[in-house]
Amino acid sequence: MKIQFTPIGIIHTTSTDADVKEKGGREGELEIYPEFADGLEGIDDYSHLFVIVFFDRLRPEQMGPLKVKPRGLLRRGFKLEELPLLGVFALDSPTRPNPIGLTLVRLLRREGNRLMVQGLDFFDRTPILDIKGYRPNYRADDFTSPDWFRKLADDRGHV
Repeated sequence: MKIQFTPIGIIHTTSTDADVKEKGGREGELEIYPEFADGLEGIDDYSHLFVIVFFDRLRPEQMGPLKVKPRGLLRRGFKLEELPLLGVFALDSPTRPNPIGLTLVRLLRREGNRLMVQGLDFFDRTPILDIKGYRPNYRADDFTSPDWFRKLADDRGHV
């Protein structure tokens, strides 16, 4: 089975590659292509949006492996040998069988077919596949985290 997607827009950000790798309050713009602009009707009243993207810059070795180490933690002072080997579905890693990314951003304002947002952790010109408004029923108040995650958080503070 072959699955095809058509991008609905593109991300604009002035963040450097290093900025993108560090999650935070990065501001940017979601430019929705004119032929999809009608789909923005009613989005203005949401405070937060899920943004689904196509990881168009993954290296070939990042597509396919099912187990990796959470290498993003290296920037927080961990050593590679301290990190567990985990399944990619247990991680927020760009390494995946399908190069699809998801993030939650704050909607600052809308200007026609452009959405100004905060919290982007994607590269400039990343293709947008979809946007979904955040609703209260998506929230999980009663959740658990894996032991490996809690241990790393305890060892070095907030992960």
